[in-house]
Amino acid sequence: MEILLTNDDGYMAKGIKFMAQIMAKFGHVTVIAPKRHQSGMSMAVSIGMKPIAYRNLSDTDNISWSYLDATPASCVKFAFNTIYLEKKPDVVVSGINHGSNAASASCYSGTLGAAGEAALLGIPAIGVSLDSTRPDADFSAVGEYFPDIFRKLMTSLPEKYGIYYNVNFPDIPAEEIKGVRAACQGNGIWIKEFVPWDPEAAARHGVTPEMFGQAGEVRKEEGEEIYMMTGQFLDSRNNSADADHRLIKDGYISVAAHNINTSDSDEIKRLKSIFA
Repeated sequence: MEILLTNDDGYMAKGIKFMAQIMAKFGHVTVIAPKRHQSGMSMAVSIGMKPIAYRNLSDTDNISWSYLDATPASCVKFAFNTIYLEKKPDVVVSGINHGSNAASASCYSGTLGAAGEAALLGIPAIGVSLDSTRPDADFSAVGEYFPDIFRKLMTSLPEKYGIYYNVNFPDIPAEEIKGVRAACQGNGIWIKEFVPWDPEAAARHGVTPEMFGQAGEVRKEEGEEIYMMTGQFLDSRNNSADADHRLIKDGYISVAAHNINTSDSDEIKRLKSIFA
């Protein structure tokens, strides 16, 4: 099996290193991951004719490592336009992301943006996340459960075009996980999202100026104020019991199916009655 692996935390993140070892048990793994932190990029691509740096790093233990100084979706595009010109990969795996990508976080996720790009290109894709933003997060539960999840998904792939999977793990020991559940995308919004830049708080989550191509303190021009996005998640009362974020809060691994076609069929029917 030929596996393309990427993420949005960058090629140095612990999560992608852990996932590479898991996936190497299934076949050859080609890693093309962002050079720098690219969270929140969704399916953004690095267009505009700007120069994009690529570097081949190493080939060891059935894993080929490289980075691209671009977004996660661009990493997938690059792979398909260079390495996989003759034969496409069997699957694209994105992660393990440091932090949950359940509920509305899935709308912004660069992890899922890479999976969406693969689905757009007609390739099975799975995004994997752990509900912890710690740089040293414990991914052992992913190692325990994900191989079986991967096998089940890959042996029952749908014929429908555009589907990709969003797998979220709770941040608890493997022995405390209650099981795996099929899920829907949960509803909710983020509030109080912008706060003054706090380097100590950011560092606790593994975020440093160097991750964004800056050295030392964040640079600012005269008159500028520096903020960072954080915030609190406001749950919606309209969520069902199988909402992904509620399942992981209850100790389950959630597996949700997404589709790159974001059309709302019910609303289209209503519009046809208006514009008939």
